[in-house]
Amino acid sequence: MTKITFYGHACFLLENQGTSLIFDPFLDDNPLSTAASEDIKADYILLTHLHVDHLGDTFKIAKAHNPLIISTFEIAKICESRKFRAHAMHLGGKHNFDFGFVRVTPAFHGSGVPGGHACGFIVKFFEHVIYHTGDTCLFGDMRLLGELEDIDLALVPIGDNYTMGIPDAAVAVDFIRPKQVIPMHYNTFPVIECDPMGFKKEVEEKTSAECIILAPGESHNL
Repeated sequence: MTKITFYGHACFLLENQGTSLIFDPFLDDNPLSTAASEDIKADYILLTHLHVDHLGDTFKIAKAHNPLIISTFEIAKICESRKFRAHAMHLGGKHNFDFGFVRVTPAFHGSGVPGGHACGFIVKFFEHVIYHTGDTCLFGDMRLLGELEDIDLALVPIGDNYTMGIPDAAVAVDFIRPKQVIPMHYNTFPVIECDPMGFKKEVEEKTSAECIILAPGESHNL
């Protein structure tokens, strides 16, 4: 059984069989987070891009626990230059790890690093497939990604301004066709405030997915 815990913004922790993986560990400066970086032990860190609200406390966690950081080539090389373990990938790439695999997907957004690309991740974590879209707008190839992988859970931004808003995010869910979806990247700052219940209503009226809304600190078992 895979447990997923939401720490606010785009930060999620996956746990299964003694292995833990965290996406975009923005904790100490995250006004919604219920955990501090010192509370987190992760075997793997997946970084979608290098903006401060996604890089977050990566280096603090890496210094404390020596996880493997998985990201795009440019970000991985920055991590290695700081003497942290990293595995470089890029858009379209897929690689096997002890827990399953990581497929790197496009995300249309700034990368936070010169010459780089923002990304998302489709992760097979033991028996479940999770698609963290990263910070992105709606794009048509989400439909293709949903055809390539049988996605159990999608994590999609709904806060608008920097990413998709609720109407586009609901279309993204229709494209991806996950069994379940959890909204992210909303209410952290005033400019991305929205009501996730509006997203839940659209998703469950227009798609076959179940929408699960987690408050920061809450967990869900897949």
